[in-house]
Amino acid sequence: MKLRPIILMFFAILSLIFLSFSPALSMDDPGFVINRMVASKSIADNEPVAIADAFSTDTERVFCFLEAKAIEFDTTVSFVWYFENKEMARVSLPLQKGNRWRTYSSKKIAGLTGNWTVELQESTGIVLNSIFFKVQ
Repeated sequence: MKLRPIILMFFAILSLIFLSFSPALSMDDPGFVINRMVASKSIADNEPVAIADAFSTDTERVFCFLEAKAIEFDTTVSFVWYFENKEMARVSLPLQKGNRWRTYSSKKIAGLTGNWTVELQESTGIVLNSIFFKVQ
């Protein structure tokens, strides 16, 4: 009886099972849960203040706040700011393994009236979430 082909098949199946359950290797799972992602006028005590989807032209800066939970491994995410579909800023920030991580990015909006989008992207550029707000 030849055991070598059976052993090779066993290891091949075992490898496929491992790869399918490995969160760090999954393309669909960023390894964390987005609990909150909002735009606000400021941040105080690590919490967003004056959450809104519209800001007046006299608003100097807008913050994009992220609360992530169940972070399975250290990773980096990018906040990508768009004004009227034109990229205006890209800010990469860490998320560390743990139960909860809060972070934020901010952008001076300089009275640019119109539609804004902030995308949360993985290091590969995959968009995980987006928020939209207007300056009027």
